[in-house]
Amino acid sequence: MASDSPESLMTLCTDFCLRNLEGTLCYLLDNETLRLHPDIFLPSEICDKLVNEYVELVKTDSIFEPHESFFTLFSDPRSTRLARIHLREQIVQDQDLEAIRKQDLVELYLTNCEKLTAKSLQTLVSFSHTLISLSLFGCCNIFYEEENPGGCEDDCLVNPTRQVLVKDFTFEGFSRLRFLNLGRLIEGVNVETLLRPLTSLAALDLSGIQLNDVGFLTQWKDSLVSLVLYNMDLSEEHIQVIAQLHKLRSCISITRHLDISRDHLSSYYKFKLTRRVLNLFVENLVNLTSLDISGHTMLENCTIPNMEEKMGQTSIEPAKSSIAPFRGLKRPLQFLGLFETSLCRLTHIPAYKVSGDKNEEQVLNAIEAYTEHRPEITSRAINLLFDIARIERCSQLLRALQLVITALKCHKDDKNIQVTGSAALFYLTNSEYRMEQSIKLRRQVIQVVLNGMESYQEVTVQRNCCLTLCNFSIPEELEFQYRRVNELLLNILNQSRQDESIQRIAVHLCNALVCQVDNDHKEAVGKMGFVMTMLKLIQKKLADKTCDQVMEFSWSALWNITDETPDNCEMFLNYSGMKLFLECLKEFPEKQELHRNMLGLLGNVAEVRELRPQLMTSQFISVFSNLLESKADGIEVSYNACGVLSHIMFDGPEAWGICEPHREEVVKRMWAAIQSWDINSRRNINYRSFEPILRLLPQGISPVSQHWATWALYNLVSVYPDKYCPLLIKEGGIPLLKDMIKMASARQETKEMAWKVIEHCSNFKEENMDTSR
Repeated sequence: MASDSPESLMTLCTDFCLRNLEGTLCYLLDNETLRLHPDIFLPSEICDKLVNEYVELVKTDSIFEPHESFFTLFSDPRSTRLARIHLREQIVQDQDLEAIRKQDLVELYLTNCEKLTAKSLQTLVSFSHTLISLSLFGCCNIFYEEENPGGCEDDCLVNPTRQVLVKDFTFEGFSRLRFLNLGRLIEGVNVETLLRPLTSLAALDLSGIQLNDVGFLTQWKDSLVSLVLYNMDLSEEHIQVIAQLHKLRSCISITRHLDISRDHLSSYYKFKLTRRVLNLFVENLVNLTSLDISGHTMLENCTIPNMEEKMGQTSIEPAKSSIAPFRGLKRPLQFLGLFETSLCRLTHIPAYKVSGDKNEEQVLNAIEAYTEHRPEITSRAINLLFDIARIERCSQLLRALQLVITALKCHKDDKNIQVTGSAALFYLTNSEYRMEQSIKLRRQVIQVVLNGMESYQEVTVQRNCCLTLCNFSIPEELEFQYRRVNELLLNILNQSRQDESIQRIAVHLCNALVCQVDNDHKEAVGKMGFVMTMLKLIQKKLADKTCDQVMEFSWSALWNITDETPDNCEMFLNYSGMKLFLECLKEFPEKQELHRNMLGLLGNVAEVRELRPQLMTSQFISVFSNLLESKADGIEVSYNACGVLSHIMFDGPEAWGICEPHREEVVKRMWAAIQSWDINSRRNINYRSFEPILRLLPQGISPVSQHWATWALYNLVSVYPDKYCPLLIKEGGIPLLKDMIKMASARQETKEMAWKVIEHCSNFKEENMDTSR
C-alpha cells in the first residue's frame, strides 16, 4: 500500500542504485551487458529489495529505463542471493527467470506475467527444492509451448509455429511447497493431476477456475488453512467437499480462511447461498476466522426477523448476529466479505472487518481486500468511494488516498480502475482535505495521475486527471515532474480532435506551469513545442471566430513563457505570431482581457534588442500607437503598448526605419498616454524582475522611455510596497534613479517622480527595520 511515512534509508539507497546502476553496483560489458563489480556480495535482504523495486519502477515510472540484462545480475548465488521476489506483467520474460535459476528461492510471486511460456515451467523445477510459496496468478501462457520449435525455416513458412498446451507437467518434487496460487489458470490443464504430488498444502487459490469435481481437495483436509474459490460455479457437491476440510489427527479444525465469493456481473450462477449452507460451514469449520461470500445471491432465510434485527446497540457478538447461521460462531470473524450482497446492510454483523457497500469503512475494506487480483471488483468499490467523497466528507482520508493510489499503480492498464480512481482522487485531493496530506502523499497522487494520462487517451480519464492536477499548487507541487507533465499536456493539446472541456483545463494548466518558474524551465518547455502548440490553438479559434477561455489562456501562456526568455520570443515571431496578433485584434476588437494578454506578450518581445527590428514596420507601430489610447482593462492595454514602444524608442532615431508614423508623433502620443494614467491604479501584472525596466533609466536618447519606466516603478512601489520596494532595492534600482535625477536630458517631471520612488522605498525600509536587540 502507498505509504505516508518517510522513506527508509534502505528504500532511498535502493532507488538511487537502480537509477544509477553503472555508477554504483555495475559496469557495462561490451557496452551492452550489465555486470556486477567483482568485489560485491549482496545478501538476500538487499537483492530481494533491488528486484522488487526494479519491477515497481519499470511498471510505474515512465522516466525509468529498464535494462534487458538486469536479471543476469543475480545469476550467480556466490555474489547475489534471492529469496522472496514478486514479478509482474510484461516486465518478466522466460529468459529473466532462466537467468536466476540457480537461486534458492523461497517465495516466487508471478502476477499476470503473460509473456512467460512453458519454458518457464522447466525453470520452476530449478526452485522446487526450496520453494515454499508460489503464485502463477494470471500467467495465462505458461502452460503453452511452441510446437516443433526446432523446425526448419522452410517448414515454418508452410506450417507456422503453433502454441500447444503442456499436459504432462506436475508439481512433482516441490516437497516444501505450502502456498500455491493458480488463479485464472487456463482451461485444459488437469488441476487434480497437476497438484496431486503436493502432500502438505496449507493455502490454495483456484480463482476463476471451473471444476466440476473438487473431491481431490480432501487429500489436504489435515493441512489446508486457506482455500480461495473465487468465481468458481459452485454446486452442492462442492459445498460437501469444503465442509470436510476440517479434521486433523487431533480433531482440531485448522481451516481458517475460506473464500467462495464471486463477481455477480461476470456470468449467471445457479448456486444460491442458503441458511443450511452457512450452517454447514459454521458447524464444521469451527475455527474459521475469515470468510468471503461476496457477490452471492442470498436467500431471505439467512437473516433474522427485521424487528429483532434492529433491536439494541450495534454489536459484533455472534449471539446478536443479524445473519442467523452466524449465531453459532464461537467468536467474531476477523474478516467477513459481504461486498455486493444484501447482508452487508444488516445491523449486527459478527466480524471485526467487513467488506460491503453500506458505508465508508466497508467500502475501504473491499478496496483493500480485492485490489491485487480482482480489478473488476475493485473498480466498483472505488466508484462507491467516489460517491462518498463527492457527497459526504471522507472520514478516513489518508487510508482512502493510499488505497486508491495503490489500486491505480497496481492496475495501470485497467481502464475502469483508471476512470474511477482518477475521479475519486479529484475529490480526495481538493482544498477541503489539503492540510491532512503530506508532501510525499501528494507527490504519489501526481505520479499515478500522470501514469493515467500516459496510458489512456480516453476522454474521461484525461479529464479526471487534468481536473485532479488543478487541485495542486502550480507550478510548485508539480516541479518535481515538470518536464513530464508539460509533455503530457502538450500531447493532449496537439491531438487533432479534442474535447473542449479537456482543452480548456489543459491550457489553463499549461499557463499556470509557465508562470513564476525560472527561465531554464521556460526554455526547456519552449523547445518541447509549447509556443507552436499555443499558436495552433489560437489559429484554430480564429478560424472558428471564437474568443473563449482557450483563446485567452493561450495568449496568457505565451505571455508567461516569453518573459525574459529571448529564444521563446524568437519562436513566437518565427511562427507567425505577429500575424495572429493582428488578426485577433481585428476579429475581437472588444475583448479587453485578450488585448491585455497579447500586449503583455509583445512587451516581452520588445525587451529583446535583437528582435525589435522585426517590430519596426508601419503596420505594427501604427497598431501600438493606436492602442495607447485604449481604455481596455483599466490602464493595462495602454500601459503595455507604451512599454513596447518605450523599448523600441530606446534604440534611438537611427533605428526608426519607417516613414509613417513619424517618431516624434508617436513620442507625443506616449507622453499623453502616460499623463492620463491614474498613479494609484491596481495592476493586473506580476513582475519577477525589474531588470527590463531599469535598463531604460540610465540613457538620454529617449526621455519618454525613461519616464514610462519611472512611472511603472512609482505605481508599483506605491500600490504594492511590500512586494516591490524590496525587489527594487535588491536589484539596485535606487542608485540608478539617483543617477538619472542628475542627468540633464531627463525631464523635470521624471526626476520628481524618481524622488517619490526613492522616498517610498526609504520609508518602507524604516518601517520594516528590525529594532530588536
